[in-house]
Amino acid sequence: MSFKISVDTGGTFTDVVVSDPSGAFTIGKALTTPDRIFEGMRGAITAAAEQINLSFEHLLAEADILIYGTTRATNAIVTKTVAKTAFLTTRGFPDTLVLKEGGKFRPHDFSQDYPEPYIPRRYTFEIDERVGSSGAILTPIDIDQVRETLDTLKSRDFQAIAVCFLWSVLNPAHEEAVGTLIEERLPGVPYSLSSRLIPIMREYRRASATAIDASLKPLMQRHLRELESDLGAAGYRGNIFVSTAAGGCNSIAALVERPIFTIGSGPAMAPIAGITYSRMEGLGEDVIICDTGGTTFDVGVVRGGSLTYNRDTWLGPRYTGDLLGIAAVDMRSVGAGGGSIAWIDDGGLMRVGPQSAGAIPGPACYGRGGTLPTVSDAAAVLGYFDPDYFLGGRMTLDMGAARQAMIEVSATLKLTIEETAWRILTLAGDLMMRAIVDVTINEGINPRESSIVAGGGAAGMNIMLIAKELGCDHVVLPKTASALSAAGMQYADIVAEEVGSLYSLSNRFDFERVNALLDMLEARVLGVRDKLPGQVGESSLEFYGEARYQAQVWELDTPFPDTPLPSRRFRSQEDLTSYTENFHALHDRIFAVKDLGSAVETVSWKVRLTIKLDAPATRHVSVVASGTPTPSGHRRCFFGEAEPVDTPIYKASNIHPGHTIAGPAIIEEPTTTLVVYPTMSVHVGSTGHYRLNIH
Repeated sequence: MSFKISVDTGGTFTDVVVSDPSGAFTIGKALTTPDRIFEGMRGAITAAAEQINLSFEHLLAEADILIYGTTRATNAIVTKTVAKTAFLTTRGFPDTLVLKEGGKFRPHDFSQDYPEPYIPRRYTFEIDERVGSSGAILTPIDIDQVRETLDTLKSRDFQAIAVCFLWSVLNPAHEEAVGTLIEERLPGVPYSLSSRLIPIMREYRRASATAIDASLKPLMQRHLRELESDLGAAGYRGNIFVSTAAGGCNSIAALVERPIFTIGSGPAMAPIAGITYSRMEGLGEDVIICDTGGTTFDVGVVRGGSLTYNRDTWLGPRYTGDLLGIAAVDMRSVGAGGGSIAWIDDGGLMRVGPQSAGAIPGPACYGRGGTLPTVSDAAAVLGYFDPDYFLGGRMTLDMGAARQAMIEVSATLKLTIEETAWRILTLAGDLMMRAIVDVTINEGINPRESSIVAGGGAAGMNIMLIAKELGCDHVVLPKTASALSAAGMQYADIVAEEVGSLYSLSNRFDFERVNALLDMLEARVLGVRDKLPGQVGESSLEFYGEARYQAQVWELDTPFPDTPLPSRRFRSQEDLTSYTENFHALHDRIFAVKDLGSAVETVSWKVRLTIKLDAPATRHVSVVASGTPTPSGHRRCFFGEAEPVDTPIYKASNIHPGHTIAGPAIIEEPTTTLVVYPTMSVHVGSTGHYRLNIH
């Protein structure tokens, strides 16, 4: 028997999902071990193995695919533990990272300090060279100066180098020359060239992505190689893939060269799970994905069955943070997870997050030394958790510590401890609502026309309240909700993408140069196969142009028509017309307007390769139950009314397809808890997932 293992290491928990050939899923969960990720992974895999009566070693030996998602890169950036990195740029442009994109939400507010650049200004080195906007070399590169600069970097113990020259997207010769010299004079020092990593227009975005990528290379190369070694030492002999921000996975060999794609790789898998589960339940192709973890609440949307991508992913606040630059799956995060801390601001108002108790010490109820009130502590105080059945009984909660953590805040607010806990839970829900509005209503999407797929260990605490506020009638909490991103990895394919810049107008289209660029991009992306371990499945190519109307600022990813482009090239005017018609239709769908008389300009072209991996079979069972199961007990729970309510408690092992449970009720899965509020109900369908009814 062969198994498929997916691992998502979050800031608080490490989630594991194991699938067998029949499509059955088993979830394992353990606290993340930041110092040595493999220890937390071992604990979570062991927890899953025990449920299917296997040892850790036996399960690894029987597995043929392991997909790994990590927050290591993100955490390194947040905690400023990335490598000491030098930034090499064209003479006269040393402030690219300093000035960023120049945006500011409050232009007349001068109280905020100017944000620090990702790489300190003193680590920036100007190189005498210049390529023009046509790609012609205006000033040859000064090789002797480059050598002197590299010697300086060696003497100052720089650990990585980022190279971003002006207009290298059209002529990378100077950047390539620097790369060759780095390998000669500083062997072993990792470096990133913008023309290889992200050859797009917009200087800051390219520079920021290159700087981030280079700074992560020493850390992530060591981390991924250590993981590979640890798994090998533990007896794993199958293929290892790493999830990426591009909405798929790739080999370790590919990602040690582009570690920037591991940023946000875990949350990027949640939409894959979301659309898969929505299809299983017959709820359509438009989905809102809500993933509530221990540290953050992540939300994204799937439109028409396709993932949504965004080049505006900021690490930190918009404009003052640092821009990722790459095309990543669009998932927005707010600091409102189970471990988010409640506090009182200077004005006497209660806030929740973005500070989190994390895994160490964690919420007060974990009994690991935490003393500050969190969302999880609030749920414990409200009676939603069984202290003896947290994580399926593998962890005992300290209810006294949870109540003690509430005392100071409740005294300030002059509320009871239960009322304070209810305020914390509803305030966290308000923050989550704002995040959902940001990706739906603010983007022209009516949330009532979409289904919601909710996941994360803390999802079940308030997702029904959120759905009611949004007016969404179709809500699914999968059986794998507590490990939604890890479940998404089970359905992920290998995805690689290459992009190149070439400005083209539809009314003055350069067929020859565009087709030549597409030839090059296709050849590059197909080269990914050479770095893949083992056997791979069928592959497909998708071609896109980043297009806009003239004088617009931002572009839309416009797909090439499925037909009639042979090999996806522009062979005739009809091919170009089909492409521009796609853009007009896309612009009309997103912005509710199109201008058929205007020319369409494309600034970049990209080719995306998808290679199929075997996905678990979809399991449907005959509906064998009806009515309501027998509760395993009752508990006093608080739902915001004057008094607690005597609430039936249901164990997941007693719930079967066909059952319906009316609120108030608590459903206890081994790794998550679903709160069914009064007047609401839950039905279990043939897939075993929970369909939530908010009316």
